[in-house]
Amino acid sequence: MNKELVFYYLADKPEYLPTVAHWYYVQWCEQSGRYTLAQITEKLRNSLSRDALPKVVIAMMGNQLVAAAELKIREMDDYPQYEHWVGGVYVDAQMRGMQIGKRLMSYMISQAKLAQIKTLYLQTEQLNGGLYRQLGFEPMFETHSTGYHVLVMKKSLGLSA
Repeated sequence: MNKELVFYYLADKPEYLPTVAHWYYVQWCEQSGRYTLAQITEKLRNSLSRDALPKVVIAMMGNQLVAAAELKIREMDDYPQYEHWVGGVYVDAQMRGMQIGKRLMSYMISQAKLAQIKTLYLQTEQLNGGLYRQLGFEPMFETHSTGYHVLVMKKSLGLSA
């Protein structure tokens, strides 16, 4: 298999929308009941953009979909003051341990910078910050979100006002 990791907007490869929806449903919604698979599919359909937020980026190795992530607005309703988020970071279970998540997050950070985003936020169930801490995200606080105990983190993208 070609090991080169290539990034695309889901808008350019909408045939992968059902797979990404299934990943998100199983990972975050099946047990919590937060969204149905149909609701996630519709949310992703509304994210088929290259320019406006929300937008979804997918990672491919050859013709295999291996990961996905989103740039979006106000992920957590309780914190409307935090505007730009990266979320839905998912690497196919069979492809984990290959630095794909790190490369995808680096790409997402570069996309946020291109969009002139000054601060990027995320939430993670890894309360030590895991990969995100390695990429320069700083812990802000812990909270509960849709049945999960999470750490909210931020990264300044170094853009001047």
